[in-house]
Amino acid sequence: MEGKIALVTGAAGGIGEAIVRALASRGVRVAAVDRDADRLRDVAKSVGEEGGRVDPFPADVTASADVESLVDDVEALVGPLDFLVNAAGVLRLAEARKLTDQEWSTTFAVNTTGVFFVSRAVVNRMVPRRRGAIVTIASNAAGTARTEMSAYAASKAAATMFTKCLGLEVAKFGIRANLVAPGSTDTPMLNSMWQDESSARASIDGVPDAYRVGIPLGKLARPEDVAEAVVFLLSDKAAHITMHDLTVDGGAALGA
Repeated sequence: MEGKIALVTGAAGGIGEAIVRALASRGVRVAAVDRDADRLRDVAKSVGEEGGRVDPFPADVTASADVESLVDDVEALVGPLDFLVNAAGVLRLAEARKLTDQEWSTTFAVNTTGVFFVSRAVVNRMVPRRRGAIVTIASNAAGTARTEMSAYAASKAAATMFTKCLGLEVAKFGIRANLVAPGSTDTPMLNSMWQDESSARASIDGVPDAYRVGIPLGKLARPEDVAEAVVFLLSDKAAHITMHDLTVDGGAALGA
């Protein structure tokens, strides 16, 4: 992967930051994208001090024109993209019947429409080169019902099927599109769901009242666990894999 160029959205924290670090450690130059400009610069500086090459590009993936300009800038300033990782995501918790219009629209704007805007912009530049690899960060919730997560689960399910359809359409150009579906991962997004110190244990042991089984491996995922799965699917080691959904959840969805 040495010398390749990647664009990673949601790069300022959690899983996105871990992906940036994992790619940079393998010699990939990363165009890191996030709305949090300050945190994005901190990540780029930190990775740079470790010998990696990260270029920060503050941007909002929910704005179509901004995304097109972003990808133009990345290709002009950094170089032709070999990889795309759609890792930007938001979580809004509420029972389905109590979700607000804003909570629903924001969730889909980032988790689904953002994936569409960025993927479209990048793929249209990959097609003439007849090469490229894409990974979208989905969720095991895309295929397993969760209480208070209807908007998140639905948005991830939509992003999952979009990515698979995209992969089918661009396979003839030598472009692969896959998914990584994490379960409970030790990130700020997961921590935002916790009420107290017992919440972490509940994520592992399960919550019968919410019809949620625990994690058979008995531990939360680390962001690095997810990042390594992404690196594999982008790499030539996965050269004959496309439209695949790789679940990284310690068995929480029981293989579903």
